[in-house]
Amino acid sequence: MTQTKPNVELSPDRIKLPFTFDVAQLQAEVQQISKNAFVYYKVIQLRAPAFMVDTSIPQPPPVGDFADGSWTDWLDTPDLINSPYLSSVIDTFRQHTKVTLVRLLRLAPGAVVKEHTDPTLGLEIPKSVIRLTIPIFSADNVEFFLNDTVVPMQVGECWYLRLTDPHRVVNPGPGERVNLTIDMIPNAWVKSLILGD
Repeated sequence: MTQTKPNVELSPDRIKLPFTFDVAQLQAEVQQISKNAFVYYKVIQLRAPAFMVDTSIPQPPPVGDFADGSWTDWLDTPDLINSPYLSSVIDTFRQHTKVTLVRLLRLAPGAVVKEHTDPTLGLEIPKSVIRLTIPIFSADNVEFFLNDTVVPMQVGECWYLRLTDPHRVVNPGPGERVNLTIDMIPNAWVKSLILGD
C-alpha cells in the first residue's frame, strides 16, 4: 500500500482516498477465492454477520434499523482469513474504526446495474455506515456513473462514493469487473480522511 494526497479537485459526491493497494496481490487472492462460487447476486462475503459465519452463534433479535451495523456482531469469513493481503487491506481501516460488511462484487461481461440509490450509504446520513470501493478487476470501458457522470476509478485505488445519490454501472465486456467494498462506521478518523479536515 502506498499513500498519496487526496484528489481535492473532484466533486464532493466522489473522493479518491489517499491509498493505493497492490493490484497483483489483490488479483491473485481474488482469483483463489473465486474458485468458490460467487453467491447471491455475484457476491462473495469476506466479512459478514457473525451468526452467518459461525452457525453456533444465535441470530440477533429483529431490529427496526439495520443501517449502522450495530444490530449484530461481525466476523471475517474463511475466505478473508485465508487471504493475508486482503486482510491487510481491511486492517488499514479496521485499526481506526469498526468495519462491518466486506464483499467482493462481480459484474459479468455485458451486465448492467440499473440506476438506484442506497439511502443509508452516505457520510451525511446519521447513524449509518459508509462504503469504500477498491476496484480489483476492471477495464477502461467499464463505466460507473454517479449523478450521471463517470467516476474514473482505476484498479488498486480506494474511493468514497456518496451512494445516496443515483448511480449505475455498465460493463460492456469482454472482461469481468470485480470490486472490493468495505462498509464502516464513519467516526472522526473516517470523516477526516474523506473531508480532509
